[in-house]
Amino acid sequence: MKKNPEDIAYQVLHEVMFAGTDKKSSDAISKLLKQGKIRRIAPKIYTTNFEANGEDIVRRNIFSILGRLYPGAILSHRSAFECMPTSSGDIFLTYKYSRKIILPGVTVHLLEGPQVDANDRPFIDGLYMSHQTRAFLENMQASKNIGGADKCLSQQQIEEKLEKMVRVNGEAALNVLRDEARETAERLGFQKEFAKLSQLISAILTTHTSSILRSPLTIARAMGEPYDAERMDLFQNAFAYLTNYEFAYRENVQWEDHAFRNFAFFESYFSNYIEGTEFTIEDARTIISTGRPMPSRRDDSHDILGTYFVAANKIEMQRIPQTAEELLQMLQARHKILLEARQTKNPGLFKMRNNHAGETYFVDCEYVRGTLLKAFGLYNALTHPMARAIMMHVIIAEVHPFDDGNGRMARIMMNAELVSQRQSKVIIPNVFRDDYILALKKFSHQRDISTLVQVLDKMQQYAGRIPCGSFEGAHDYLTLTNAYKEPDEARLIM
Repeated sequence: MKKNPEDIAYQVLHEVMFAGTDKKSSDAISKLLKQGKIRRIAPKIYTTNFEANGEDIVRRNIFSILGRLYPGAILSHRSAFECMPTSSGDIFLTYKYSRKIILPGVTVHLLEGPQVDANDRPFIDGLYMSHQTRAFLENMQASKNIGGADKCLSQQQIEEKLEKMVRVNGEAALNVLRDEARETAERLGFQKEFAKLSQLISAILTTHTSSILRSPLTIARAMGEPYDAERMDLFQNAFAYLTNYEFAYRENVQWEDHAFRNFAFFESYFSNYIEGTEFTIEDARTIISTGRPMPSRRDDSHDILGTYFVAANKIEMQRIPQTAEELLQMLQARHKILLEARQTKNPGLFKMRNNHAGETYFVDCEYVRGTLLKAFGLYNALTHPMARAIMMHVIIAEVHPFDDGNGRMARIMMNAELVSQRQSKVIIPNVFRDDYILALKKFSHQRDISTLVQVLDKMQQYAGRIPCGSFEGAHDYLTLTNAYKEPDEARLIM
């Protein structure tokens, strides 16, 4: 049976069809409409989809619709950055004239303005998109709410985009943007907008007063202490959880000097084991008791010694930072002791290049100081010793302020919080290492601190039971509870 050409055409129709201006196209649409094969969802817009509502159809096909209805229009102003309708359904186009068009679920704002520039990007079905420099200038225009959303992003939002450019590509990127904006402004008549943009860039680069800035990020940069906003958001989530978590108070029963030192030995042993520095208990004890490294493993031996020197110093471990600047000083001083023998790791100095662990990328080296200073406020607002200890741990672990030794520093700083309040310290035995590491990853990647809190709370409870009155007694208990076992060999006995 020979197929009707119109039926064949219908089979390949897109979800959205448009009525043409010619009679042939108009007749074809009318025929399909009468046959019940399409339905009208807006003037000149039809669909073959009879199940979905008109709003959903329009939203997922919006750029094709705009390109077909307004060929040569430019996705501009905030829409050039957002590339989607606003939460209120508004989208902004620069066109030959100004008009507001109401479509199902979307309000289209046509704004009379300069037509396609040589640098504007072809987009979809005859639609263009403002190039980045033009979009910045457009968003510098005076804006008022026109029945939905403002056509321009807020100054704070623009500042944050500029700050991100600096963070990713350096200050030179803003100078390049300014040069390009100057040329674009001359071509398109955006001189006033250029003046505003140039002023913002100067303020961010500290060549102009910072009083005009609105974003906390750009203000921090202008004042010389830029910080990682995403990490601060992560820390704020942790703060909210820790504030509402009911922690127990567990008195430190290993407070006597010999018990404190014995605990510090095992604390140092396990903390280094987590980082891959593995010794037998006998070798580790010899290194610490003599203060001499093993000739065949000098660097690893010094790692054990450095950790122990800090952890076993009861006076030092009772010190906690009272100010944000003191936190920086304390971190650097303790790190210098921790890695004193590894001069290639820059002991006591914050990192000068970025670092990561697997798929976890830590705070950019440029934002280490600013992020630590900013995060101190959250840590300092907590009251329970364990809450403060965990917050300190995650701050150090997430910032990763040093080239090496960050995990050990995080655990030392955590335990110092507990020692300062005569609370039991935390220890992470070998058998529980995977639980601990997976909990850290869950916090980093899923923004969920609950598992880490449970792990550390459990390990504080466990650590408080270790009889450190004698080295042998502690060692026997750890052996009995499977502390030395690998995670795949046994389970920790509580």
